[in-house]
Amino acid sequence: MGNESVEEALLHTDGSGGRLGLGVGEEVKKQLWLAGPLIAGALLQNLIQMISVMYVGHLGELALAGASMASSFASVTGFSLLLGMASALDTLCGQAFGARQYHLLGIYKQRAMVILTLVSIPLAVVWFYTGEILLLFGQDPDIAAEAGTFARWMLPMLFAYGLLQCHVRFLQTQNIVLPVMASAGATAAFHLLLCWLLVYAAGMGSKGAALSNAISYWINVVILAVYVRVSGSCSKTWTGFSTEAFHDVLSFFRLAVPSALMVCLEMWSFELIVLLSGLLPNPKLETSVLSISLNTAAFVWMIPFGLGSAISTRVSNELGAGRPNAARLAVRIVVFLAIAEGLIMGLVLVCVRYVWGHAYSNVEEVVTYVAKMLLIISVSNFFDGIQCVLSGVARGCGWQKIGAWINLGAYYIAGVPSAYLIAFVLHVGGMGLWFGIICGLMVQVLLLMAITICTDWDKEAAKAKNRVFSSSLPIDFAT
Repeated sequence: MGNESVEEALLHTDGSGGRLGLGVGEEVKKQLWLAGPLIAGALLQNLIQMISVMYVGHLGELALAGASMASSFASVTGFSLLLGMASALDTLCGQAFGARQYHLLGIYKQRAMVILTLVSIPLAVVWFYTGEILLLFGQDPDIAAEAGTFARWMLPMLFAYGLLQCHVRFLQTQNIVLPVMASAGATAAFHLLLCWLLVYAAGMGSKGAALSNAISYWINVVILAVYVRVSGSCSKTWTGFSTEAFHDVLSFFRLAVPSALMVCLEMWSFELIVLLSGLLPNPKLETSVLSISLNTAAFVWMIPFGLGSAISTRVSNELGAGRPNAARLAVRIVVFLAIAEGLIMGLVLVCVRYVWGHAYSNVEEVVTYVAKMLLIISVSNFFDGIQCVLSGVARGCGWQKIGAWINLGAYYIAGVPSAYLIAFVLHVGGMGLWFGIICGLMVQVLLLMAITICTDWDKEAAKAKNRVFSSSLPIDFAT
């Protein structure tokens, strides 16, 4: 399907750019059509790291704690930053596509790829010294050493991750989502075999799990890169490499930096919980259970993440096309979908709480603790789902600076202090850490909801037009 046919299917307009009475039912279908493959793709991408942790979990408690700590450290110092910077493309590419400035999407993607690759170099140095850094923060020496080894073997994955995020957002903002899901599925299936071969058949243990992560992510990048270059769907948005990608880099940073802060401030708070768990009594148990809980929460979070990605695309496309009423309708519908999803997924988590822990560990103490944690995760997932779609709205509008300030207040004034108070002062332990995160989520939801309700959508549409055409003007003159 080419760009014109996609736009005609998703953005019905009359000859003057007005909207042809799009009903609620049709908008729901559009969002689910986008969100379905994005959810599946996100789940399958997350499955790669989850498979590795599951394999390592059966090597012993220390191996599990080390791999989990390394994964948490990698998220804090690498993945969150790259994911956040790449999310600037949600605004830039989405609004450019809605405004039919197709040539800008390829320029934006190339610019993001170059910048994220350069940023990955100093991050790789930090990863190389993971073990030493964790020791400085008072972590258990055995766990720190194990985590350091795991992180070093995972280094190639860092450079693949940024490139993967650029390709996913480039396609997503054009409403091209099936290839994202298909590539993630093929990679996950391959990773299941690859991880077993390296961990057990080759006898590499946890190092094999880390290396398999890196190999699988690079395979995913290659698949999407080939698709972009050979598919007719991207013929207007990808016209080859251009020196324009190196121009006006500062404007990209002006959006990418607050985008990174918005994502990092949220993700860091969750990962900080795992790091704090290492300071609790019986740190190996607490770290293992909190890491399993975080992996589980991240896994179910992929559903609202897909909804958030879908609404980001819908809002940015509609604002770029100058249709504020359509953007407003899309926001109302996605909030309803997020609430329904949160209630359903909460019920599922409660039902599987006594079974889920066995997938990660054979230790009964760990399994029992995980069952208790899933009750709390079911509550946090409900609020996390709502904030996720509201954050998607923020990305679609270009509100990353506002989102960064909201996340700073919600998590570091309310969430993390509450977690410390409940866990260490009131001696509730690891469950108390998660209760604190729920406090932060509730504050974040209230603030994002207030901003969204008070939005002037006509003004946002005008801002989107200005952003797109101020970027396209030099290129239009050249052509």
